[in-house]
Amino acid sequence: MAALAATSLASVVGLGPTGAAAQPVSEPAQAVQLDELSVAGQGGGARRATEGYLARSSVSATRTDTPLRETPQTVVVVPAQALEDAAATRIDTALDLAGVGRANNFAGLGLTEFTIRGLSTGEYYRNGFPINRGYPNSPDIVAIERIEVLKGPSAFLYGRGDPGGTFNIVTKQPLAERALAIGTQYGSFNAKRSTFDATGALDANGQVLARVTGAVEDNGSFRDFVSGDRYHVAPVIAWRPSADTTITLEGDLISTTSLFDRGIVPFRGSLRAVPRTRYIGEPGLAPFRNDNALGQLRVEHRFDQDWVLTAGTQVLGGTIMGDAVQTVGVLPDGRTLRRTLDHRELNWSDVDVQVNLAGKFATGPFRHTLLLGLEYDSYRYREVITRSDSTRSPFLLDLLAPRYGQALPAITVPSSNLREHTQSYAGYVQDQIDLTPRLHALLGVRVEDIGLVSTSLIANRTTRLEGTAATPRFGLVYDLLDTVSVYGNYARSFRPNTGTDRNFRPFAFQEGEGYEVGAKFDLFEGRLSATAALFTITRTNVLTTDPVDQNFSVAAGEIRSRGFDLSVAGFLAPGWQVIGTYSFVDAAVTRDNAIPVGARLANVPQNALALQTVYEVQGGDLRGLGLGAGVTVVGQRAGGTAVTTFTLPDYALLNLISYYRITPDVRVYLNVDNVFDTTYYDRAWQNRYATPGLPRTVMGGVAARF
Repeated sequence: MAALAATSLASVVGLGPTGAAAQPVSEPAQAVQLDELSVAGQGGGARRATEGYLARSSVSATRTDTPLRETPQTVVVVPAQALEDAAATRIDTALDLAGVGRANNFAGLGLTEFTIRGLSTGEYYRNGFPINRGYPNSPDIVAIERIEVLKGPSAFLYGRGDPGGTFNIVTKQPLAERALAIGTQYGSFNAKRSTFDATGALDANGQVLARVTGAVEDNGSFRDFVSGDRYHVAPVIAWRPSADTTITLEGDLISTTSLFDRGIVPFRGSLRAVPRTRYIGEPGLAPFRNDNALGQLRVEHRFDQDWVLTAGTQVLGGTIMGDAVQTVGVLPDGRTLRRTLDHRELNWSDVDVQVNLAGKFATGPFRHTLLLGLEYDSYRYREVITRSDSTRSPFLLDLLAPRYGQALPAITVPSSNLREHTQSYAGYVQDQIDLTPRLHALLGVRVEDIGLVSTSLIANRTTRLEGTAATPRFGLVYDLLDTVSVYGNYARSFRPNTGTDRNFRPFAFQEGEGYEVGAKFDLFEGRLSATAALFTITRTNVLTTDPVDQNFSVAAGEIRSRGFDLSVAGFLAPGWQVIGTYSFVDAAVTRDNAIPVGARLANVPQNALALQTVYEVQGGDLRGLGLGAGVTVVGQRAGGTAVTTFTLPDYALLNLISYYRITPDVRVYLNVDNVFDTTYYDRAWQNRYATPGLPRTVMGGVAARF
């Protein structure tokens, strides 16, 4: 696929991408200097920022185009090249390589929750805007230039969220040169996928550029009775009326249909007693449907080489509708499931507005990169869930010998009828200071005022939550050598707790606090970068059982995560690329009214490793042949953060990568995932379900560029 042409908006505030192969729109490239503001659309800095698997800068960690060596935080960048080599279609592959753990994916219909540094979260972004509102579809790889994972609290820049970390998706932007890329992929279990990527100038002067990417899928599954399809299109238009102004309009539409499938239920605590293909719903149900749409308007104006004003707005919406069979209990024999039939109608909308002013200046011997920002967000959510009566109509199923085709129970019990509206106003200031040529400081604070109005139409009760939170961030980076730097940071985060206590008062905000120290290395003459970090993160005001009335909760719990992680990316030799992470995480409950202190957090292994490496022959008759492998090792995980739970066993996977460039513009490939056909479970949900991972899977295809 053609690489991203970055707009100048991207490198300044993270509202747009800096691409691996950015193209200037109308001006020649210029080097980024300390005394001028980096503007990706004007220069070759963005092009040099990503070379294959190696990224040298990030726009997500500071909302300015900052070298990773000068960023006092662990940032893992997964470029499009690594995803293409892995034949990835979803961002799970990228998140694995970045050390992000898997959690709730809403029965395969979206990306609802994941873990970073041992703490669960659902907050993530697209070009700096939040896209995790509601239950969004998992973003498609075809529109993505790279994914930047930020580890540790990031509420300073992005607002309410969890302290483990987040990630920002940088999307592909238009190129001046006209090009068309198409691809088709076939795989095991009747998986079929076609993609397209068209770009080019719409006028003779190259002031208006366009790009549209898309994908169509028709997928079977190794799971009994499960299948689905997916449609995705993402158009982008960039207009540059002058050399100093860029206006970008970007859209994204995704529609997915699939049979609702949360996975399996263990038999008396054993997952392996149940076949990984076993479906525990009803095969005759109509598929669930998840439709999402968003639009982004981004405007940037450069006053001079030092000061840039950017503004942007995003509007998104989505709906989920369908019937699902879910397990609500197990009879004493351990094998007979008590189930309900649910009908869900969920819809949501969100409007986000951002304005940023960024500039460079000096005060005496100190050089500053200042960022001032304002943000407004309005999120509306509507939920209606109705269920069958599991007591009067238990809708039983034998887990080990299922009999499908029973008469469906009547849906009579209102489970949820909820309307929510969340509004927030935020302002933030950040100063990146070069105290000396080798010592760099980062200081910043965000103040956010948030209000949540939640109405239960079943209980006929409205709850109002209002509050203001300040989330500071401090960091230092010192260059010990030209190839080694050390750093440390401190940051805070917050997120609202939903619901009320027994007196129907809203809960206090959850709060997070994180410390990190580490070192960054440039190895093999700058061809390989590595980051090693120690961290400790605490989240307080976690909801726990009310000791007075167990039907209610109180915001009195605490969890803590601490550990070590290591990430590497780059070239070991010409043509030999590598990217990967290792993490050791000790994440546990430290205070709770019901769960024992020391209980492990759900879906979090102590040890996890993901590594991908590919070598492409550089000369001779085999020039263009690429061979590689991916290794994933994940330790044991708790199926739930609870008094009693089941265990997800550890696993190790080997994937094989092969491709051949018939010409520079035509590439054929054949990959094999899970070569040894290992039975594993990659996530659990609510201490009830476990999701079996893919068996051995073969994927092959061809991609051509014209």
